[in-house]
Amino acid sequence: MAQVSLPSGIKIEFEEFGLRSDPTVLLVSGFTSQLLGWDEGLCQELASTGRHVIRFDNRDVGLSSHLDGQAVDVEAVFNATFFGGDPVEVPYTLSDMAADAIGLVDALDCEVVDAVGVSMGGMIVQTMAIEHPGRLRSVVSIMSTTGGSGVGLPTEAALEQLLMEPPDNREEFIESSVGAEVWSSQRHFDPQRAREKAAANFDRMFYPEGATRQYAAIMVSGDRTEALKSVTVPMLVIHGWDDTLIHPSGGEATAAIVPGASLLMLDDMGHDLPEPLWPEIVTAIVEFGDSANAHTFVNT
Repeated sequence: MAQVSLPSGIKIEFEEFGLRSDPTVLLVSGFTSQLLGWDEGLCQELASTGRHVIRFDNRDVGLSSHLDGQAVDVEAVFNATFFGGDPVEVPYTLSDMAADAIGLVDALDCEVVDAVGVSMGGMIVQTMAIEHPGRLRSVVSIMSTTGGSGVGLPTEAALEQLLMEPPDNREEFIESSVGAEVWSSQRHFDPQRAREKAAANFDRMFYPEGATRQYAAIMVSGDRTEALKSVTVPMLVIHGWDDTLIHPSGGEATAAIVPGASLLMLDDMGHDLPEPLWPEIVTAIVEFGDSANAHTFVNT
């Protein structure tokens, strides 16, 4: 792993797989997710197809820059976003996080990339397509949404689990990870694997403070629907039918609004990337990146 310092002063921790001479796939993580959220096995599988794969920590998570002490009034942000309250200043937005991602590929001299994002990462790659289209060959938005108020809504149980304050005791943190079953693949969820991943994340970096600022960035960035109507970058949308954290309507709405976008809906996938589905997901990413234009997939 390595780190780059961006002109903004933000430091980004990243890891590479494959050769830089190959087409680059930039993997963008979701809300509070470290780069470990992109399983090493999945990264290796992508690299084996002749891809230069980058996974990285977003700001405020993992080993990238932490904006320590920059408080956010989440209630005020919520009121401003949904009830017309007074605008609230926040430390950063999804646009800033998209600029971080572009800054990383600039630092690594990657000319154009296939940007692949999950959940909040999907929101970030959508923002990259809106604001930095010339830097992208394709975009793959996975288990994400447009930011529109009527689509992609979580179930009450999934939202409650997402916003639950994580235990700061290692063993309790590890055990709490099985709560992710509420939004995961109904067929493939493995509680022991969830515990192993939680242990690796806790040991690498436990930093719950960043969650509030990332959540605020999502909320204040608002609805991308109108901006997505003008996207010219080829986009593939992937979503799982089991997803209860971002309802499949979020993916369907994204594909419907982006000109020429393709939609791949997967059985047995929730708000996760189950290993049995990696071959199908990797093939979709690679084939879509190679075509770099609208591509029709048959749902299975």
